[in-house]
Amino acid sequence: MFFAVILLSMVQGCSKDHGDPPVLPPAATMNIDFSNFEPGNKSGQEEFLTKGTETSTWDFTAGTALIWRAIIHVTLGVPVKTYQLAANSNPEYTGNDTWEWNYDATITIDQITVTYSARLTGQVRSDDVLWKMFISKEGAGEFEEFLWFEGTSARDGSSGQWILYESYQNQVPLLQIDWTRSGNSVTKIKYTYIKAGNPFANSYIEYGLITGPYDAYFDIHFYHATFLQFYDLRIEWNIAGRNGRVRCENHFGDDAWYCWDSNRLNTTCP
Repeated sequence: MFFAVILLSMVQGCSKDHGDPPVLPPAATMNIDFSNFEPGNKSGQEEFLTKGTETSTWDFTAGTALIWRAIIHVTLGVPVKTYQLAANSNPEYTGNDTWEWNYDATITIDQITVTYSARLTGQVRSDDVLWKMFISKEGAGEFEEFLWFEGTSARDGSSGQWILYESYQNQVPLLQIDWTRSGNSVTKIKYTYIKAGNPFANSYIEYGLITGPYDAYFDIHFYHATFLQFYDLRIEWNIAGRNGRVRCENHFGDDAWYCWDSNRLNTTCP
């Protein structure tokens, strides 16, 4: 009996040696907030036709931002929603300072519901945590498990990076996400399109929070397929008031600010 108690104590002690699993970076580290640039109740086209050129500044700004929203919706929809569900699963320790989350993810995107199998690993290293998300699918359009994205996060959760691969058919790096966090808020996210051999390569959008009358911004560098050149924009807006300003020499022909009010109407900049 004595030896049984000793043996049980040793087993329990060993099971605690690896400590707690690493804290998952919030899903917000993958999501830029585009809500200030969404069309209203009408479709974007209907709304713009109704107001005409009096909303031209906001139209240009929103159109450019929503190019990125479309890219992100297509490429990040499944990985992000799958990752969000990891918080509902209990991880298991697999050795080598690594924890593993295994779960099924039933996801609805554009009214289509699909179930994926997800395996997320988090390896605690000296300065950071290495994350890898493997996803597979059975049934219609099935595919074997592949590494859909991976990344690192600082041990204190203050910063990190994600690398997204295009698809199971074409497993090449597509998008890089760099993020920083302060407290519970993600204060900066930058998406960079990194697929080699594409004119859009090295295009990026950076979202962040700032102080002043405008408390959020986008820095955008993107390849304009119509004019075959890169455009650079600085967009600043007030999250609550929804008014803002934009600067883009390629589009406006000068380096001045152009503003819109809370109703998206063109207005003189203060």
